[in-house]
Amino acid sequence: MYEAVADPYCYPGTSVLKNRLGLRDQAALDLFEAEITAQRAAEPLPSGRLTYAHYRAIHRHLFQDVFSWAGKVRTVRISTQDSTFCYPEHINREMRGLFRGLSAQKHFRHLDVPSFATRAAHFIAELNAIHPFREGNGRTQLAFLILLAERAGNPLALEQLDPLAILKAVVESFGGREQPLVHMIAGLIQE
Repeated sequence: MYEAVADPYCYPGTSVLKNRLGLRDQAALDLFEAEITAQRAAEPLPSGRLTYAHYRAIHRHLFQDVFSWAGKVRTVRISTQDSTFCYPEHINREMRGLFRGLSAQKHFRHLDVPSFATRAAHFIAELNAIHPFREGNGRTQLAFLILLAERAGNPLALEQLDPLAILKAVVESFGGREQPLVHMIAGLIQE
């Protein structure tokens, strides 16, 4: 769970995020969120050009049934354990710059596996450090990575994908240790 001060996203006196069902029990919210986002992830993702707007649309698609703010940039400062994420007043600037860079690198198309894995890992690490949403960043990053890899000509073997292992590698990348994430992405690419 994230730490946030005076969090307008939570029900007063709790750390439970306000949600469309009005669930005030964290376990019930976690269960509903996991089930519904898995259903949404199985559907076709919104079409787009791998832009910042497209990224927000993917978050909205995945979390539209759970949170009214799905697809919208967070307005509070958050951290988890020893990681403080990008302050909300800087998110739009940082995201625009990150996605401009992705476009300038032609979305990593036609790269060999090691080059793609290295650039994709760095992109995901930067995306994670920005953490634009109040909740659902990891699942949105993973959905975007799958789409990015596919469009770049390096599709991932989804049957081999371990979301918890990817999450662990992304957390490590926050501290500048991107190699585990590079290795994991390279290992998932279908050759």
